[in-house]
Amino acid sequence: MSENEVILAIQNLHTRFFTEEGVVHAVEGVSYQLQKGETLGIVGESGCGKSVHALSIMRLIPSPPGKIVSGKIRFKGQDLLSLSEQDMRSIRGDEIAMVFQDPMTSLNPVLKVGYQIMEALKLHQHMKEDRARARAADLLSMVGIPEAEQRLDDYPHQFSGGMRQRAMIAMALSCDPSILIADEPTTSLDVTIQAQIIDLVNRLQQELGMTVIWITHDLGVIARLADRVNVMYAGRILEHGRVEDIYRNPKNPYTVGLLGSLPKPVTTSSSREKLYSIPGEPPDLVGGTLGCPFRGRCEYEVERCTKEMPPLEVVEENHLAACWQKEKVKKVQ
Repeated sequence: MSENEVILAIQNLHTRFFTEEGVVHAVEGVSYQLQKGETLGIVGESGCGKSVHALSIMRLIPSPPGKIVSGKIRFKGQDLLSLSEQDMRSIRGDEIAMVFQDPMTSLNPVLKVGYQIMEALKLHQHMKEDRARARAADLLSMVGIPEAEQRLDDYPHQFSGGMRQRAMIAMALSCDPSILIADEPTTSLDVTIQAQIIDLVNRLQQELGMTVIWITHDLGVIARLADRVNVMYAGRILEHGRVEDIYRNPKNPYTVGLLGSLPKPVTTSSSREKLYSIPGEPPDLVGGTLGCPFRGRCEYEVERCTKEMPPLEVVEENHLAACWQKEKVKKVQ
Protein backbone atom coordinates (compact mmCIF):
# COMPACT_ATOMS: atom_id res chain seq x y z
CA MET A 1 0.00 0.00 0.00
CA SER A 2 1.32 3.42 -0.93
CA GLU A 3 0.98 5.64 2.11
CA ASN A 4 1.13 8.81 0.04
CA GLU A 5 -1.24 7.97 -2.81
CA VAL A 6 -4.70 9.20 -1.89
CA ILE A 7 -7.28 7.76 -4.27
CA LEU A 8 -10.42 9.19 -2.62
CA ALA A 9 -10.80 12.28 -0.43
CA ILE A 10 -14.15 13.25 1.08
CA GLN A 11 -14.44 16.75 2.55
CA ASN A 12 -17.29 17.90 4.80
CA LEU A 13 -19.98 15.84 3.05
CA HIS A 14 -23.61 16.66 3.92
CA THR A 15 -26.47 14.58 2.49
CA ARG A 16 -30.09 15.26 3.43
CA PHE A 17 -33.57 13.94 2.68
CA PHE A 18 -36.41 16.43 2.38
CA THR A 19 -39.49 14.60 3.67
CA GLU A 20 -42.99 15.53 4.85
CA GLU A 21 -41.83 15.01 8.44
CA GLY A 22 -38.92 17.41 7.95
CA VAL A 23 -35.30 17.48 6.75
CA VAL A 24 -33.39 14.29 7.64
CA HIS A 25 -29.69 15.02 8.22
CA ALA A 26 -28.46 11.61 7.04
CA VAL A 27 -24.76 12.49 6.56
CA GLU A 28 -23.34 15.37 8.58
CA GLY A 29 -19.86 16.69 7.78
CA VAL A 30 -18.11 13.41 6.93
CA SER A 31 -14.45 13.83 5.96
CA TYR A 32 -11.71 11.24 5.38
CA GLN A 33 -9.06 10.11 2.92
CA LEU A 34 -8.68 6.68 1.37
CA GLN A 35 -5.28 5.45 0.31
CA LYS A 36 -4.71 3.29 -2.75
CA GLY A 37 -4.71 -0.44 -1.97
CA GLU A 38 -6.09 -0.25 1.57
CA THR A 39 -9.30 -1.61 3.05
CA LEU A 40 -11.32 0.92 5.04
CA GLY A 41 -14.10 -0.30 7.32
CA ILE A 42 -17.20 1.83 7.92
CA VAL A 43 -19.01 0.58 11.01
CA GLY A 44 -22.13 1.60 12.92
CA GLU A 45 -25.68 0.56 13.67
CA SER A 46 -28.55 0.69 11.16
CA GLY A 47 -29.54 4.23 10.18
CA CYS A 48 -26.20 5.83 11.07
CA GLY A 49 -25.50 6.99 7.51
CA LYS A 50 -23.09 4.29 6.34
CA SER A 51 -24.99 3.34 3.19
CA VAL A 52 -26.13 6.90 2.42
CA HIS A 53 -22.51 8.05 2.50
CA ALA A 54 -21.61 5.24 0.04
CA LEU A 55 -24.51 6.09 -2.27
CA SER A 56 -23.34 9.70 -2.14
CA ILE A 57 -19.92 8.62 -3.45
CA MET A 58 -21.66 6.77 -6.28
CA ARG A 59 -24.03 9.71 -6.88
CA LEU A 60 -26.98 7.33 -6.47
CA ILE A 61 -28.96 9.29 -3.87
CA PRO A 62 -32.62 9.18 -4.97
CA SER A 63 -33.73 12.71 -5.83
CA PRO A 64 -36.25 13.65 -4.67
CA PRO A 65 -36.25 13.38 -1.69
CA GLY A 66 -32.48 13.11 -1.24
CA LYS A 67 -29.80 15.65 -2.06
CA ILE A 68 -26.07 16.10 -1.48
CA VAL A 69 -26.22 19.66 -0.17
CA SER A 70 -22.51 20.39 0.29
CA GLY A 71 -19.02 18.93 0.38
CA LYS A 72 -16.50 17.49 -2.04
CA ILE A 73 -15.78 13.92 -3.13
CA ARG A 74 -12.44 13.87 -4.93
CA PHE A 75 -11.58 10.69 -6.84
CA LYS A 76 -8.12 10.67 -8.39
CA GLY A 77 -8.10 14.44 -8.05
CA GLN A 78 -11.45 15.26 -9.70
CA ASP A 79 -14.55 16.25 -7.75
CA LEU A 80 -17.28 13.70 -8.52
CA LEU A 81 -19.97 16.15 -7.43
CA SER A 82 -19.03 18.56 -10.22
CA LEU A 83 -19.24 15.96 -13.02
CA SER A 84 -22.14 15.66 -15.44
CA GLU A 85 -24.36 12.58 -15.09
CA GLN A 86 -22.89 11.20 -18.32
CA ASP A 87 -19.32 11.55 -17.03
CA MET A 88 -20.34 10.05 -13.68
CA ARG A 89 -21.94 7.08 -15.45
CA SER A 90 -18.58 6.29 -17.07
CA ILE A 91 -16.95 6.15 -13.61
CA ARG A 92 -19.79 4.29 -11.87
CA GLY A 93 -19.29 0.54 -12.34
CA ASP A 94 -16.02 1.05 -14.19
CA GLU A 95 -13.71 2.95 -11.83
CA ILE A 96 -15.83 2.66 -8.67
CA ALA A 97 -18.03 -0.43 -8.23
CA MET A 98 -20.49 -1.32 -5.47
CA VAL A 99 -21.79 -4.62 -4.10
CA PHE A 100 -25.12 -4.28 -2.31
CA GLN A 101 -26.56 -6.09 0.69
CA ASP A 102 -29.18 -8.18 -1.12
CA PRO A 103 -28.09 -9.59 -4.51
CA MET A 104 -31.70 -10.40 -5.46
CA THR A 105 -32.49 -6.68 -5.57
CA SER A 106 -29.39 -6.01 -7.70
CA LEU A 107 -29.61 -8.92 -10.15
CA ASN A 108 -32.41 -8.77 -12.72
CA PRO A 109 -34.43 -11.99 -12.14
CA VAL A 110 -35.48 -12.34 -15.82
CA LEU A 111 -31.98 -12.00 -17.30
CA LYS A 112 -29.28 -14.67 -17.28
CA VAL A 113 -26.38 -14.06 -14.91
CA GLY A 114 -23.87 -14.18 -17.76
CA TYR A 115 -25.79 -11.56 -19.75
CA GLN A 116 -25.74 -9.19 -16.77
CA ILE A 117 -21.98 -9.53 -16.27
CA MET A 118 -21.32 -9.21 -20.01
CA GLU A 119 -23.44 -6.05 -20.20
CA ALA A 120 -20.94 -4.10 -18.08
CA LEU A 121 -18.01 -5.45 -20.12
CA LYS A 122 -19.63 -4.37 -23.38
CA LEU A 123 -20.59 -0.95 -22.04
CA HIS A 124 -17.38 0.04 -20.24
CA GLN A 125 -14.71 -2.16 -21.86
CA HIS A 126 -16.26 -2.17 -25.38
CA MET A 127 -15.80 -5.95 -25.65
CA LYS A 128 -17.37 -8.04 -28.41
CA GLU A 129 -19.75 -10.89 -27.49
CA ASP A 130 -17.27 -13.80 -27.53
CA ARG A 131 -14.58 -11.97 -25.57
CA ALA A 132 -17.10 -10.66 -23.04
CA ARG A 133 -18.46 -14.18 -22.48
CA ALA A 134 -14.97 -15.60 -21.94
CA ARG A 135 -14.16 -12.80 -19.49
CA ALA A 136 -17.48 -13.35 -17.63
CA ALA A 137 -16.67 -17.06 -17.26
CA ASP A 138 -13.18 -16.20 -15.95
CA LEU A 139 -14.74 -13.84 -13.40
CA LEU A 140 -17.23 -16.43 -12.12
CA SER A 141 -14.39 -18.93 -11.83
CA MET A 142 -12.24 -16.38 -9.99
CA VAL A 143 -14.93 -15.86 -7.33
CA GLY A 144 -15.24 -19.60 -6.78
CA ILE A 145 -18.27 -20.65 -8.84
CA PRO A 146 -17.68 -24.13 -10.33
CA GLU A 147 -18.52 -24.95 -13.96
CA ALA A 148 -18.48 -21.22 -14.63
CA GLU A 149 -19.00 -21.47 -18.40
CA GLN A 150 -22.26 -23.40 -17.95
CA ARG A 151 -23.48 -21.24 -15.07
CA LEU A 152 -23.42 -18.15 -17.28
CA ASP A 153 -26.69 -19.37 -18.79
CA ASP A 154 -28.45 -19.75 -15.41
CA TYR A 155 -30.91 -17.24 -13.97
CA PRO A 156 -30.36 -15.66 -10.51
CA HIS A 157 -32.98 -17.93 -8.87
CA GLN A 158 -30.88 -20.95 -9.90
CA PHE A 159 -28.00 -19.69 -7.73
CA SER A 160 -27.86 -20.08 -3.94
CA GLY A 161 -27.65 -16.92 -1.80
CA GLY A 162 -23.89 -17.24 -1.44
CA MET A 163 -23.43 -17.87 -5.16
CA ARG A 164 -25.58 -14.86 -6.05
CA GLN A 165 -23.37 -12.69 -3.85
CA ARG A 166 -20.29 -14.16 -5.55
CA ALA A 167 -21.85 -13.35 -8.92
CA MET A 168 -22.44 -9.76 -7.75
CA ILE A 169 -18.78 -9.51 -6.72
CA ALA A 170 -17.76 -10.90 -10.13
CA MET A 171 -19.94 -8.25 -11.80
CA ALA A 172 -18.42 -5.51 -9.65
CA LEU A 173 -14.89 -6.68 -10.51
CA SER A 174 -15.63 -7.06 -14.23
CA CYS A 175 -14.10 -3.73 -15.22
CA ASP A 176 -11.15 -3.88 -12.79
CA PRO A 177 -12.39 -0.98 -10.63
CA SER A 178 -9.99 1.13 -8.61
CA ILE A 179 -12.40 1.10 -5.63
CA LEU A 180 -14.84 -1.60 -4.55
CA ILE A 181 -17.57 -0.51 -2.10
CA ALA A 182 -19.11 -3.49 -0.30
CA ASP A 183 -22.31 -2.47 1.51
CA GLU A 184 -23.01 -5.18 4.11
CA PRO A 185 -22.69 -7.91 1.46
CA THR A 186 -22.82 -10.79 3.96
CA THR A 187 -25.77 -9.69 6.12
CA SER A 188 -28.37 -11.97 4.52
CA LEU A 189 -26.07 -15.02 4.40
CA ASP A 190 -25.50 -17.76 6.97
CA VAL A 191 -22.32 -17.64 9.05
CA THR A 192 -20.35 -20.20 7.01
CA ILE A 193 -21.08 -18.44 3.71
CA GLN A 194 -20.34 -15.06 5.34
CA ALA A 195 -16.85 -16.28 6.23
CA GLN A 196 -16.30 -17.53 2.67
CA ILE A 197 -17.33 -14.18 1.14
CA ILE A 198 -15.10 -12.25 3.57
CA ASP A 199 -12.14 -14.51 2.76
CA LEU A 200 -12.90 -14.15 -0.96
CA VAL A 201 -12.86 -10.33 -0.87
CA ASN A 202 -9.73 -10.40 1.29
CA ARG A 203 -7.96 -12.66 -1.21
CA LEU A 204 -9.08 -10.66 -4.24
CA GLN A 205 -8.05 -7.40 -2.60
CA GLN A 206 -4.55 -8.75 -2.02
CA GLU A 207 -4.24 -10.35 -5.47
CA LEU A 208 -5.62 -7.40 -7.44
CA GLY A 209 -4.31 -4.56 -5.24
CA MET A 210 -7.84 -3.20 -5.07
CA THR A 211 -8.97 -0.44 -2.70
CA VAL A 212 -11.98 -1.55 -0.65
CA ILE A 213 -14.59 0.26 1.46
CA TRP A 214 -16.36 -2.39 3.57
CA ILE A 215 -19.58 -1.23 5.25
CA THR A 216 -20.94 -3.26 8.15
CA HIS A 217 -22.51 -3.13 11.61
CA ASP A 218 -20.16 -5.93 12.74
CA LEU A 219 -16.81 -4.95 14.26
CA GLY A 220 -15.81 -8.62 14.20
CA VAL A 221 -15.87 -8.54 10.38
CA ILE A 222 -13.80 -5.34 10.35
CA ALA A 223 -11.12 -7.03 12.49
CA ARG A 224 -10.61 -9.64 9.77
CA LEU A 225 -10.66 -7.30 6.78
CA ALA A 226 -9.78 -3.68 7.36
CA ASP A 227 -6.61 -1.62 7.78
CA ARG A 228 -8.44 1.42 9.16
CA VAL A 229 -11.98 2.03 10.41
CA ASN A 230 -14.47 4.90 10.61
CA VAL A 231 -17.03 4.53 13.40
CA MET A 232 -20.24 6.31 12.31
CA TYR A 233 -23.19 7.43 14.42
CA ALA A 234 -26.10 9.73 13.50
CA GLY A 235 -24.47 10.69 10.20
CA ARG A 236 -21.10 11.59 11.73
CA ILE A 237 -17.71 9.96 12.16
CA LEU A 238 -17.13 9.68 15.92
CA GLU A 239 -13.84 7.78 15.78
CA HIS A 240 -11.25 6.97 13.14
CA GLY A 241 -8.02 5.02 13.26
CA ARG A 242 -6.14 1.84 12.55
CA VAL A 243 -8.14 -1.22 13.47
CA GLU A 244 -5.67 -2.40 16.12
CA ASP A 245 -5.66 1.04 17.82
CA ILE A 246 -9.47 1.27 17.87
CA TYR A 247 -9.79 -2.21 19.39
CA ARG A 248 -6.99 -1.68 21.90
CA ASN A 249 -7.80 1.84 22.98
CA PRO A 250 -11.28 3.10 21.93
CA LYS A 251 -11.83 6.73 22.90
CA ASN A 252 -15.45 7.35 21.98
CA PRO A 253 -18.14 5.84 24.25
CA TYR A 254 -20.12 4.60 21.25
CA THR A 255 -17.09 2.64 19.97
CA VAL A 256 -16.70 1.20 23.47
CA GLY A 257 -20.33 0.06 23.36
CA LEU A 258 -19.91 -1.58 19.94
CA LEU A 259 -16.80 -3.44 21.08
CA GLY A 260 -18.48 -4.47 24.34
CA SER A 261 -21.39 -6.01 22.47
CA LEU A 262 -19.14 -8.43 20.56
CA PRO A 263 -19.57 -12.04 21.75
CA LYS A 264 -16.51 -13.40 23.55
CA PRO A 265 -15.34 -17.00 23.17
CA VAL A 266 -16.30 -19.20 26.12
CA THR A 267 -13.50 -21.37 27.51
CA THR A 268 -13.60 -24.03 30.19
CA SER A 269 -12.17 -21.55 32.68
CA SER A 270 -14.53 -18.68 31.82
CA SER A 271 -18.18 -18.16 32.60
CA ARG A 272 -20.85 -17.01 30.20
CA GLU A 273 -21.19 -13.25 30.60
CA LYS A 274 -24.15 -11.13 29.57
CA LEU A 275 -23.32 -9.03 26.50
CA TYR A 276 -22.92 -5.31 27.03
CA SER A 277 -25.75 -3.30 25.48
CA ILE A 278 -25.92 0.40 24.70
CA PRO A 279 -28.85 1.98 26.57
CA GLY A 280 -31.50 4.15 24.89
CA GLU A 281 -32.24 4.63 21.20
CA PRO A 282 -30.52 6.45 18.31
CA PRO A 283 -31.53 10.10 17.89
CA ASP A 284 -34.15 11.30 15.44
CA LEU A 285 -32.19 12.85 12.55
CA VAL A 286 -35.06 15.09 11.41
CA GLY A 287 -33.85 18.65 11.85
CA GLY A 288 -30.37 17.57 12.90
CA THR A 289 -29.01 17.25 16.43
CA LEU A 290 -27.61 19.87 18.79
CA GLY A 291 -24.43 18.90 20.59
CA CYS A 292 -23.09 15.35 20.60
CA PRO A 293 -25.60 12.94 18.99
CA PHE A 294 -24.66 10.19 21.48
CA ARG A 295 -25.64 12.27 24.50
CA GLY A 296 -28.45 10.72 26.51
CA ARG A 297 -27.02 7.24 25.93
CA CYS A 298 -23.57 8.02 27.29
CA GLU A 299 -22.27 7.43 30.83
CA TYR A 300 -19.64 10.15 30.36
CA GLU A 301 -22.10 12.93 29.43
CA VAL A 302 -21.45 16.44 30.77
CA GLU A 303 -23.35 19.68 30.17
CA ARG A 304 -21.08 20.68 27.28
CA CYS A 305 -22.22 17.57 25.36
CA THR A 306 -25.75 18.99 25.08
CA LYS A 307 -24.57 22.23 23.44
CA GLU A 308 -21.49 21.53 21.30
CA MET A 309 -20.54 18.78 18.90
CA PRO A 310 -17.00 17.67 19.81
CA PRO A 311 -14.53 17.83 16.91
CA LEU A 312 -12.45 14.85 15.77
CA GLU A 313 -9.17 15.34 17.63
CA VAL A 314 -5.92 13.38 17.74
CA VAL A 315 -5.74 10.72 20.46
CA GLU A 316 -2.51 9.18 19.21
CA GLU A 317 -0.83 8.95 15.80
CA ASN A 318 -3.43 8.15 13.10
CA HIS A 319 -6.17 7.84 15.73
CA LEU A 320 -8.92 10.50 16.06
CA ALA A 321 -11.95 10.63 18.35
CA ALA A 322 -14.83 13.07 18.86
CA CYS A 323 -15.62 13.23 22.58
CA TRP A 324 -15.36 15.94 25.23
CA GLN A 325 -14.46 13.28 27.81
CA LYS A 326 -12.17 11.09 25.71
CA GLU A 327 -9.37 11.06 28.30
CA LYS A 328 -11.80 9.33 30.73
CA VAL A 329 -13.24 6.78 28.28
CA LYS A 330 -12.26 3.20 29.03
CA LYS A 331 -12.84 -0.08 27.23
CA VAL A 332 -15.45 -2.45 28.67
CA GLN A 333 -13.63 -5.46 30.14
